[in-house]
Amino acid sequence: MKKLLLLFVLQMSMTVVLSAQAVWISLPGVQNTPNTWLSFRKQFDVERVPDKALARIAADSKYWLWINGQLCTFEGSLKRGPNPSDSYVDEVDIAPYLKKGNNTIAVLLWYFGKEGFSHKNSGKAGLFFDCRWSGGSIASDDSWKCMLNEAYGSCSDPQPNFRLAESSISYDARKAVSDWMSPDYNDSNMSQAEEIGQEGSAPWGRLVPRPIPLWKDYGLKKFVSQEVRGDTLICRLSYNAQFTPYIKVRSVSGRSIQLQTDNYVFYNGGDTGVRAEYITCDGVQEYESFGWLNGHNFYLIAPADVEILDVRFRETGYDTEFAGRFESSDSFLNDIWKKAARTLYITMRDTYMDCPDRERAQWTGDAVNEAHESYYALSVSSHALTRKWLYELIGWQKADGSVFAPAPAGNWDKELPSQSLASLGRTGLWTYYLYTGDKQILEDLYSGVERYLSLYEPDGAGNVKLRHGGWSWGDWGENCDMLLICNFWYYMALDAMHDMAVELGKTEDAQRYELRCNEFKKALNARFWNGTAYRDPSYTGRTDDRVQALAVVSGVASPEQYPSLMDQLRKERHASPYMEKYVYEAMMIMGYEEEALARNKDRFSKMVYYPGNFTTLFEGWGIGNEGFGGGTVNHAWSGGTLTVAAQYVCGVSPIRAGFQKFSVLPQPGDVSWASLSFPTVRGVIESSYEDKGNTFIQKVTVPEGTTAIIGVPYPDAQEVVINGKSVWAAGRYVTSGTIKAVPDYKASHLCFEVPAGRYVLKSIK
Repeated sequence: MKKLLLLFVLQMSMTVVLSAQAVWISLPGVQNTPNTWLSFRKQFDVERVPDKALARIAADSKYWLWINGQLCTFEGSLKRGPNPSDSYVDEVDIAPYLKKGNNTIAVLLWYFGKEGFSHKNSGKAGLFFDCRWSGGSIASDDSWKCMLNEAYGSCSDPQPNFRLAESSISYDARKAVSDWMSPDYNDSNMSQAEEIGQEGSAPWGRLVPRPIPLWKDYGLKKFVSQEVRGDTLICRLSYNAQFTPYIKVRSVSGRSIQLQTDNYVFYNGGDTGVRAEYITCDGVQEYESFGWLNGHNFYLIAPADVEILDVRFRETGYDTEFAGRFESSDSFLNDIWKKAARTLYITMRDTYMDCPDRERAQWTGDAVNEAHESYYALSVSSHALTRKWLYELIGWQKADGSVFAPAPAGNWDKELPSQSLASLGRTGLWTYYLYTGDKQILEDLYSGVERYLSLYEPDGAGNVKLRHGGWSWGDWGENCDMLLICNFWYYMALDAMHDMAVELGKTEDAQRYELRCNEFKKALNARFWNGTAYRDPSYTGRTDDRVQALAVVSGVASPEQYPSLMDQLRKERHASPYMEKYVYEAMMIMGYEEEALARNKDRFSKMVYYPGNFTTLFEGWGIGNEGFGGGTVNHAWSGGTLTVAAQYVCGVSPIRAGFQKFSVLPQPGDVSWASLSFPTVRGVIESSYEDKGNTFIQKVTVPEGTTAIIGVPYPDAQEVVINGKSVWAAGRYVTSGTIKAVPDYKASHLCFEVPAGRYVLKSIK
């Protein structure tokens, strides 16, 4: 028996040794020019179809995968990379597509071949494929077939601006080999692939497993409406979406059909985006352009002798659901929530993006706002994109400790200190931890954050000097008190480092950061508080509303200062939509709910109700010249109202990481009723309230395994009843079973701690 067992082990070892080793492959002699498209094929036999066959697939830069003629991955691979040297690798289960006997793999590869604000160019087009299962394996090597797909090329000028790694795709159907991915295709004329690098070799480096899901494919859909204007067919989508256009036409050879969107033609953010072109062959033909576009309207521009038989679109995007629900008596809040959620989704793909047209870049300040919105608006699968963003931010950290964004990037490396501090401090990394409970990220990124904070030079008076970085930017707009913007963001990063040190058991670090925070806070107030506002004495502009908001949000300002700060926020309006989120939040923290709601509505109404049926929010307060930075019509940094509506109007926030404990402390203002439902890592939280004049009714669902502090926003209520039991009467708390009084939690609310369950609170004013 021992001999048989030994023989079996030796046989298995030989099987592993004899299995082909996957390598990077490409077309021999390929020029690696921008916008190169390659077609790969591999035929292989399967003796027994496995239950699971997980393939590791990496491509520079994108790929489409067919097995036995069936498309099984639509736009695989992520832009490079987790750091400047390495690349991401997909994991795809191909078992459902395999059959006993002969099988065919076909891969279409799109090599970007140029740098961008969201991609690091490797300099080589390449494919890596490695799949192993009990009884079989497939590995990319020189036994694969390859050819240049000559139908693909680039559109004529204007070319996409330098921020975009993608090219505008032209497809010439006269050069097409339409059935090359079919199992029956005769590939004898294709070249043998060339082996160009082992796994782990330059220029692709280590292969890091893809940290986010493959795209959600909504399938081909019909447009909402179509209208012909001259040579243009205008097709309307239900909302601003990421999509690939599909056309079916009858034509003679050589006609040029232009495929564009309104975001390319009109709302381009001040620079050229991507479009597509199709050159016809003779007869009836179908084509789907694989480079995604976005917009509310799709424009098909064709010569008069081209007969358009069908036009559709395939929406693809990040695999998450619009799982958060918010409704209220305020129609404006309802409308801006919907538009904020839609804007958030269209700015998510390989990374968070500032916009899906001009840049597609992960500006890290934008990602702070986007991530916070995602916790309330989307299913928990969205958390992975936030995690990826934070790891990339430190993964791209320079040798000197500085951090820059956007990253990944190939042609940008300038540091924006305020955005970096916001990302690595309380509003970014720490907020992610609170909402997800992902402690591993604190352990992994702690030292990188510490290195970055050490770069800030003390000013000799207890605070830090203004760090200019590569771009001294605090916000769009005028009257930025930059020294204070820097110092408040730095304080919040220090404060977050203290909390992270506590969570990680770094006692000495925690004590050091606590002492530093106390000194820093004292110094800020001593030097910059002038009795009516926070101002840098050397700053000569109008008082900065952003600074007053950050003083409150950071906790530097005390309640005694709130009336003066509120006076400033009544007078000053300099913040862009990005920073207005913090103004809104500060006003809610200070307890000026009605004024906060009124300012928010006044500032955003023009955008929300802008003529043209826009479903997304803008970069600035208007479009184009009316906006900032180019004035795009889809910037999720403008969606902070969504977060504030959930976190303050409905009052739901985590207290302990991963919603192990959370609070429900509504601040209604003049919103007479509101309801919120959203998923967390511990289950769905539901909260609603209704003000009926003399009675205030709240309903709260606390998921299993969690506890909540729920509060009635009327501390002078005559009586509070929870699930039929009186818990507050005659000015005092009444003990009631598992419901515990928390009298000192928040002065503006009557607070109670409750275990998992459903609760109805009735307070009589």
